[in-house]
Amino acid sequence: MTNTAAHTARPPLRLAMSSLLRADSIVLLNSKASMAISLLLPIAILVVTTFGKAQARLGGSSLIIGLALTLGLITSSLFGYTLTLAHDRELGVLQRLRVTPAPTWMIMASRLVVQVIANLIASVIVVIVGSIVHGLTLNAGQYALVLVVAVLGAAVFLAIGQAVVGLVKSTSAVNAISRLLMGLLIVLGLTGGTGLLGDTMKTIADWSPVGALMALFSDVLSQSPWSGQDTNSLLACVGYIIVFAFVGIRWFRWDSR
Repeated sequence: MTNTAAHTARPPLRLAMSSLLRADSIVLLNSKASMAISLLLPIAILVVTTFGKAQARLGGSSLIIGLALTLGLITSSLFGYTLTLAHDRELGVLQRLRVTPAPTWMIMASRLVVQVIANLIASVIVVIVGSIVHGLTLNAGQYALVLVVAVLGAAVFLAIGQAVVGLVKSTSAVNAISRLLMGLLIVLGLTGGTGLLGDTMKTIADWSPVGALMALFSDVLSQSPWSGQDTNSLLACVGYIIVFAFVGIRWFRWDSR
C-alpha cells in the first residue's frame, strides 16, 4: 500500500493579496468617522483661512494648502491607522490573520497600501478644494508632484505610527500617545515655523515632519525652484521613514500580551 503525503497548497500570492486588499478596503470604508475627520479638518482649515488676514499671517495660499494636506495625512496615518492596528491587535485579529496562508509581510503591506491610496484620494480632494477657495490655478504637473509629496508624507506618518504601535502594546496608551504626538507635531510645525519662538525653534520646526512636508507642498504649489530647504526637507522625510519604519518593524508584536 502506497502512502501519499497530503500537501496543503498555498494559494497564489496575487489571490492572497487581492483578498487582503478587499478586506482592508471594506474596513477602511466602514470607518466613516475617521475618514470624515481626516477629510473635513483640512477642508475646514482651507475655508476658514479665506477670511480676514489669515492668508497673509500664515504665509499665503500655497502654505495654507500645504498645511491642510499635512494635517490630513497626520490625522489619517498617525491617528487612524495607528489606532486601527492597535485595536485589531488587542482583539486578536492580527493573530488570526497569521494562521491564514498569506505571508505576514503581506498582511501589513495590504493595510499600508490601502491607507496610502486613501491618503492620495483625500489629498486630491483637498488640493482641488484649496485651489478653488484660494483662487489658485494648478497644472497637471503640479497635481502629479502633490501626489508624490503626499505619498512621501503618508510614508512618514505611517512609519511613525508603526513605531508607536511597535513600542506600546496597550491600545489606550497608543490612543493617548498618538493624540499627544499629533498635537506636538502640529504645534511645532506651525508656531516654530513662523519664527515666533526664536531661530532655534524655527530650525527645529523646519526639520520636523510637519515643517518638512509643508515646505515641500508649498514649493510645489507655488512652482518655486528647487532650493536647499527642499533638499533638507526631502532628506528629513527619508530619514524619518527609515528610522521609524525600522523601529516599528523591529519591535512590533502581533499580540498585546
